[in-house]
Amino acid sequence: MIRGLLGKKIGMTQIFDRDGNIVPVTIVEVGPCRVLGLMDTPSKRVKIGYDPLRESRLNKPQVGFFKKIGVTPMRYIREIESTDNANYQIGQELKADVFKAGDFVNVAGISIGKGFQGGMKRWHWRGGPAAHGSMHHRRVGSVSSSSDPSRVYKGKTMPGHMGDSSVLIENLRVLKVDVDNNLILVNGSVPGKKNAFLTITISKKKPFQSLEEKKVVRMVKRNPMKQSRATAAGKAK
Repeated sequence: MIRGLLGKKIGMTQIFDRDGNIVPVTIVEVGPCRVLGLMDTPSKRVKIGYDPLRESRLNKPQVGFFKKIGVTPMRYIREIESTDNANYQIGQELKADVFKAGDFVNVAGISIGKGFQGGMKRWHWRGGPAAHGSMHHRRVGSVSSSSDPSRVYKGKTMPGHMGDSSVLIENLRVLKVDVDNNLILVNGSVPGKKNAFLTITISKKKPFQSLEEKKVVRMVKRNPMKQSRATAAGKAK
């Protein structure tokens, strides 16, 4: 079985869980994707494509590839890990039923670009003195390039281009799957702006957990003397 699909970010909203709590979710369109190739070595993988594209937007080798396999040209192509390729064939359509509510997924995409930014926004610098005469509120300051070491160390936090980079967010829980519309609702946020291309894969770190299961509350014993002191000091939780 394939362990993921390609899709795009639709936007964010909120839903209510079984206990009536508001949960922020991201709506992600997953598929429909087309199988473009099957690989068994060195590991089992499935090459899939997403988002149909006109032939005029491709070069001749790309058009020849899609004509050879008899599949409509696709904009985004990726290879996704699979446990078994026996159930797949070239041109097969894959829909959102790959996922189910309770799965944990990893979502990879390109973060929103923010252009050239200063160090305080890019690296969360504290900034210089706030008084009027300091003249050093948001500036870079010394970068340690005197006679020793006569260079700037690699990795120095400096102003520069921010965002527009590959981001992977792990272990986001799938709360709902709409197979008819190829949509899934993921708890939390995912990288990228609206309509951004995403790769969604099933997590290996966290196994499936049914939404019917409730979180076990662990009881912790407290020292009554310490608790009373904290209560007296007004620090008790």
